[in-house]
Amino acid sequence: MSALVPSPLHALLWRRRPRGAETHILAVIVGGLALDQVFGWPGQIAASLWAAAVFGWLYSRGGVLERRVLVACMAIAGVGECVLSLVWGLYDYRFHNIPAFVPPGHALLMTLGVMVLPRVPDWSLRLVPAVAGVWALAGLWQGWDAAGAGLFLLLVLCMAVSRGRPLYAVMFVLALAMELYGTWLGCWTWKPLVPGLGLTTTNPPVHAGAFYCALDLLVLVSLRLGSLASAAADDGAPISADGRTSV
Repeated sequence: MSALVPSPLHALLWRRRPRGAETHILAVIVGGLALDQVFGWPGQIAASLWAAAVFGWLYSRGGVLERRVLVACMAIAGVGECVLSLVWGLYDYRFHNIPAFVPPGHALLMTLGVMVLPRVPDWSLRLVPAVAGVWALAGLWQGWDAAGAGLFLLLVLCMAVSRGRPLYAVMFVLALAMELYGTWLGCWTWKPLVPGLGLTTTNPPVHAGAFYCALDLLVLVSLRLGSLASAAADDGAPISADGRTSV
C-alpha cells in the first residue's frame, strides 16, 4: 500500500523535522482547547502561551522555507478568522473574540498534516472526496446541511487547481477531528444558519476542512507572488525533483 505523494512544495517541507514535533503539536491542540474550556480566560491565556511556544520552537528549528510558510499560514489564518467569525459571523468563540492561540494553531495543524502525509495511504485521496460528496449531497437533499454543498465545491476546486491535493485529503480529516473536539468542548459554536445566506449547516460543518485547503492555496500564492520560496523557479513556483514548477 503506497503512501500519498506530496506536491513539490509540500515535499520540501520538514524533511528534517524536529524530534517529537508531531507529539508536541497534538498535545498543544488537545490540551490547549481543554485548558480554554475548563479554566476560562486563564486557560485561554495559558493555551495561547503554549501554542506560541510550540510555534516558536518549530520556527527556530525550521529552515527558511518552513519559517516563511509558518508565518504566512498564521497571518492568513488570522485574517480569515476575523472575516469568518467577527465579520461574517459563521461561528462564535466562547468569549466572542479570536483567541490568541487560534492563528498559530492553524499553522500548527497544517504542519502536522505535512508531517503525517508520507504515512497516509494513497486510497484516502479517493475516499475523502467521495465520502465528502455523499455527505454534501445528502445534506443538501434533506435540508439539514445546505451549506455543505458549497464547502464541498470549494474542496473540489482546491483539489482541481493544485497539486497539493494529497495534503488536502489529510487536512480534511484532521480539521474535522479538531472541529468535533472543539465544538464538543464548547470552545466555539457554529451558527445553525449561514448569516446573510440562510443556508443550514451543522455544528461543526463536516466540510470545514475545505477552509484549510483554501488556506494552503493562499499560502502558496503568497509565496509565489512574493518570491519567498527558497526552492523557486524564476516565476516563483516551487521546483520539483525533475526541475518543473507547479503549485
